[in-house]
Amino acid sequence: MLCRICKEKEATVHLSQITGEKIQKVDLCEECAKQKGVNDPAGFSLADLLLGLGAAQEIDTVAGGSTLKCPKCGFTQADFKKAGRLGCAECYRTFSEGLEGLLKTMHKGTRHAGKAPRALQQSREQGDRLKLLQKKLAKAIIDEDFETAALLRDEIKLASAPVETFPAK
Repeated sequence: MLCRICKEKEATVHLSQITGEKIQKVDLCEECAKQKGVNDPAGFSLADLLLGLGAAQEIDTVAGGSTLKCPKCGFTQADFKKAGRLGCAECYRTFSEGLEGLLKTMHKGTRHAGKAPRALQQSREQGDRLKLLQKKLAKAIIDEDFETAALLRDEIKLASAPVETFPAK
């Protein structure tokens, strides 16, 4: 198992934190464990290890220390450092400045795009294309541009024909 921080060396230090009924585990190599002060349990935050190096400090620095508090749930940076997660949806707005940089380093972006099966995505794209062609056809008929309307009619027939798909090998 590789170290969670450097992702290069074999993890030899294994930490677990139990919060309620959830268990958070972190695996570190000896060098990263020493850098994070794991030999002194008060010297590191599990939230820092889970979210990246200095995550909780970055939020503290950007937000102006531990004085910032979520207006909805009352969550503070100190609570975030202890729990390793935020209290409610409003926390994301309250602590947005510090979180943006963290999310960019942890994920591909800062906005959830979601996922859809390929067949469903293709079906949606085909439906959108058909709607656009039908709007263009209606406009061509209103404008009495019958040549364009005939071309659009033929294109709609082609676009709405079932596509034969072959299973992937």
